[in-house]
Amino acid sequence: MREKLWKKGIQSLCIGALLFAFGTTAQAAPAAQTDTIKNGVYAESVDLSGLTQIQAKAAVEAYIEDLKAVEIVLIAADNNEVKVTAGELGLSWANPELVTEAVKLGTRGNVIERYTALKDLEHENKILDVELQFDVQAINDVLAGECAKFDQKAVNVSLKRENGQFQVVEGQTGYMLDVETSIDKVYDYLTEEWDGQPCRIELDVIVDEPEGSAEELAQVTDVLGSFTTSYKTSGSDRSANVANGCAHINGTTLYPGEEFSTYDAVSPFTQANGYYMAGSYVNGKVVDSLGGGICQVSTTLYNAVLLAELEVTERHNHSMIVTYVEPSADAAIAESSGKDFRFKNNTEYPIYIEGYTTNNKQITFNIYGKETRDPGHSVRYESEVLEVINPTTDTINADGGQPIGYIVTESAHIGYKARLWKIVTENGREVSREEINSSSYKMVPRSATVGTATGDAGAYDQIMAAIGTGSIDQVKATIAALTAPPAESDDEED
Repeated sequence: MREKLWKKGIQSLCIGALLFAFGTTAQAAPAAQTDTIKNGVYAESVDLSGLTQIQAKAAVEAYIEDLKAVEIVLIAADNNEVKVTAGELGLSWANPELVTEAVKLGTRGNVIERYTALKDLEHENKILDVELQFDVQAINDVLAGECAKFDQKAVNVSLKRENGQFQVVEGQTGYMLDVETSIDKVYDYLTEEWDGQPCRIELDVIVDEPEGSAEELAQVTDVLGSFTTSYKTSGSDRSANVANGCAHINGTTLYPGEEFSTYDAVSPFTQANGYYMAGSYVNGKVVDSLGGGICQVSTTLYNAVLLAELEVTERHNHSMIVTYVEPSADAAIAESSGKDFRFKNNTEYPIYIEGYTTNNKQITFNIYGKETRDPGHSVRYESEVLEVINPTTDTINADGGQPIGYIVTESAHIGYKARLWKIVTENGREVSREEINSSSYKMVPRSATVGTATGDAGAYDQIMAAIGTGSIDQVKATIAALTAPPAESDDEED
């Protein structure tokens, strides 16, 4: 009996030793492309049983394509819905190495590990996670391009003035998509919580409540500053531009601390925005441009702002002198050079800007608010000319493409250097004198473009000689002589 037990023990030890030796030295062979996946292996809901690595890869890719078509609803500002697909948000498969792992299940490790893996598959399926990733740039493009278009700016409670009376206009709540935080929100949800089914994601929206109230605006009763200029010498197109620019500014309500940009209010300078071609200053010349004359609007407003003693934050003089205000009392705006007239409501109450034009071609701006200045307080502005620069010579350009007789002239512009003073009086006594700005205006000589084309060598020599004098008057006299009709004959018959 003892001998049998001894022999059985020796036999068990030998088998165990062999298994141990085999298990510690034998490793699973690498999976071949033709190896098939064991039964019970899944990639999420995709059954990979019996598939080769190539077939399994194709099966999971088909699963991903189906997910790309799943609808995702993004909730933008004011509960507006934007419907997109997961594919449009840049869905892709993040762990394609999954199929290699699937093929190796039950074939790697030692005998016991492989045996255990196969036995586990007999009792329970092995579910491998399909990892998804999304393109942050694609999400950003959808949010910025499709969802942000539902943003709306807050519209403050404002005033309008009709028939000499103020009326309160109710405001509107503003909504703005927070694109940065919404990108994170969408990405995190889709990569961590999404179950592959249609879903709705509420985006982060910033709510901007309108400023102001009827009670606050009821304090706007007093004229703080008023100024008028005339444009009676302007043609119909320039006059229309002045009236149009004035209308764009009229009705503006500005709360304490807010800044007003004249350029933003009156632009763009297009036909669709009501503008016509009219003369304006460009590079020392008067040329036609859309919106020509708009600077008279900004200049008139500038003077009303000065009288209201609001804070001017940006002002530029014209390149050449204007005639509708004194030197240094102008304010130019220009798209090409980035000139703007800006000011801030530095009072403690709202202000209202009223602008209008009249049939006799006058433009007026009134600035209403709450008068807090002492009744004895008064302000006025004086222009001081520091230097006058008169043109001394004419500028003449010969144009060989035009015939003799052609001449186009441009008027001279006197150059100035000037400054503007603010003079404050209290109860009739001057208490301060402050320089508000200084301005330099270009001197531009009278100029002419003269045609010189002719087949007559003598006439050509005469016109070139006249140009050589540098005198436009001499050129005009020569043109008159060369183009005069021949005198009638006075011969008598015998």
